[in-house]
Amino acid sequence: MIVVLGPTATGKTKFAARLAAAINAEIISADSRQVYKDMTVGTGKDYKDYLVGDVNIPCHLVDLAEPGYEYNVFEFKRDFYRAFNEIISKNKQAILCGGTGLYIEAVLSNYRLDEVPINKDLRSELESYDDEQLAAVLATMKKLHNHTDTDTRERMLRAIEIEKHFCEHKEVEEEQIVPEIIFGLSGDRDFVREKITCRLRDRLENENMIGEVEKLLASGVDSERLKRYGLEYKYITMYILGELSYENMFEKLNIAIHQFSKRQMTWFRRMERHGYNIRWIDCQLDDDTKLRVALEMLGEPAYQK
Repeated sequence: MIVVLGPTATGKTKFAARLAAAINAEIISADSRQVYKDMTVGTGKDYKDYLVGDVNIPCHLVDLAEPGYEYNVFEFKRDFYRAFNEIISKNKQAILCGGTGLYIEAVLSNYRLDEVPINKDLRSELESYDDEQLAAVLATMKKLHNHTDTDTRERMLRAIEIEKHFCEHKEVEEEQIVPEIIFGLSGDRDFVREKITCRLRDRLENENMIGEVEKLLASGVDSERLKRYGLEYKYITMYILGELSYENMFEKLNIAIHQFSKRQMTWFRRMERHGYNIRWIDCQLDDDTKLRVALEMLGEPAYQK
């Protein structure tokens, strides 16, 4: 698998699609908001970027869930493996592309994210145990769920439940996928900042992003739920509800996206400190040069000097 990551507005999708066309690959989206249907402009799906020449590059894990649903990293990892296995079954390359560092690292680090059901039989068995005895049971297990597992009785019961589940289901743990290469797109901070602001203005003035949020509200999606999606959906919802003027909405949203971009880079730099080798490519290069640089890094013969 190849990974393409980077902060917002650096052209990841277009780059990944052109790379996919060159190496016969399909894309798996690693974006925590692009999984939602009818949330297109605000999440930057940019479907046109998947069209390379006359070839439409397949992209997985986009438009999976209804707006208002709380999709999570457990579901992403589950859906990722389904998409990945489907792609390699066709003898094609998979490119994981996105800016949600948690989703990317959940795959690369093979986070254990089992969906652990309530174990009624186990809880019935532990019902007669006092808190000290529960803590002793938990202490005999090889690993603790987290450092706050002994704060309350309910936490101890849940921690024992989870550890027992892990012990019984070790054999179904997915094989860790080691990426062939991790590409990162980044650029001069002022350049990226200007691109973010111009893109925001274009989406508001020319792509009807406000109309998209109005339709979501009209369809019955709760306004507080929309706000929790953050960034565009938070501030545009506040504008529609009369909580912000247009000027205040634009200013606050613009600042929030810049801060989001900075947090993304902080996450990726942390990944590097943890041993991930990210091959950074300047997003200010023209499309052909970026592709050539990437193919040379991959060792494609046609691009070797």
